Amino acid sequence: MLKKILSAVIIFSIIFLGCMQEGQAMQIKISVGGKTFDAVLEDNQSARAFYEKLPLEITMQELNGNEKYYRLGKNLPSNDSRVGNIHAGDLMLWSSNTVVLFYKNFSSGYSYTRLGKILNPANLSDAVGNGNIAVKFTR
Repeated sequence: MLKKILSAVIIFSIIFLGCMQEGQAMQIKISVGGKTFDAVLEDNQSARAFYEKLPLEITMQELNGNEKYYRLGKNLPSNDSRVGNIHAGDLMLWSSNTVVLFYKNFSSGYSYTRLGKILNPANLSDAVGNGNIAVKFTR
């Protein structure tokens, strides 16, 4: 009888802990311009695929004075939708293969898949500066 109870407790614990980890947020660090920012990824297939690529050290290109982008060598799963308002610190996927880090707030008619966001984007604009920049994404 004790064996059955012990077995049931072990099985329940494994299932419960597995479910807990599935719903936990994936936290990453984004290092740019000598500063490191804490970020949290979305709970979606695209963000999980991006997370599996980490650590990732890339040179992001400047675009429009409000974003940095990098074309990945391979497509990630995507589920694009019009996001409307972009916020500084948003990390998005555009066209299945381009990671975009936004450093200013603005309105957009473009469609993206949300990957995540920087938790405290203060000073992000200063850190990324003008032009292309080296960015490191780590777990």
